[in-house]
Amino acid sequence: MNLLLLSNSTNYGQTYMQHARAKVASFLGDQKEVLFIPYAGVTVTYNDYTAHVQNALAEFDITITGIHTLPSAVDAVKNAKAIAVGGGNTFQLLKTMYENNLISAIQDRVKAGVKFIGWSAGSNVAGPGIYTTNDMPIVEPPSFKSLGFLPYQINPHYTEEALENHGGETREARLMEFIQLNKTDVVCLPEGTWLETTNGATEFGGGSSFKVYRHPDQVFEVEADASSDFLSKG
Repeated sequence: MNLLLLSNSTNYGQTYMQHARAKVASFLGDQKEVLFIPYAGVTVTYNDYTAHVQNALAEFDITITGIHTLPSAVDAVKNAKAIAVGGGNTFQLLKTMYENNLISAIQDRVKAGVKFIGWSAGSNVAGPGIYTTNDMPIVEPPSFKSLGFLPYQINPHYTEEALENHGGETREARLMEFIQLNKTDVVCLPEGTWLETTNGATEFGGGSSFKVYRHPDQVFEVEADASSDFLSKG
């Protein structure tokens, strides 16, 4: 499988996808036609979301087609040459994917070699489930199980920052709760970073280290630009 999973779409002080445009273009290579799934968008229309992505990647002659503009979502996926799934609310994204019968359709295409790009919520759904999303469950999908391309969970937008004088749980505390009850690793992607998986080999990029949470209470760090089976470490 060929996956590019970004933590986020916008770095602080930069324009939309500025930090990742060249990486996306390099990942796609000669493939310039991308089917875009904007279902995670809640406060933006699908048309506007699609146009936003198109504008960000236009300099690379990449054509973005919104799945919502085509007669059949399933047929659109079956005919897709590359698939991108945008960020937003993960629960809304997964619910709408189920409603349009896209889970198995996307799985089949990506397992057949079609390139898959996700960011934020779009990266969350690449794992076994959306259990480690940061989003509020504003809707209820029929299941939390998602595409299952990875054997581990993703936590995009990872940070260890804590608000001063705020007594609520930190990200670390919530992820520790997850690994206490689950034996699935959680790979945490800080802003500006990504995972790229090509034919079974996984690389981490973006310039900063990242952390892996492992059952029952282990947390270990992987260095920047790692190119190894980091899940065997710790």
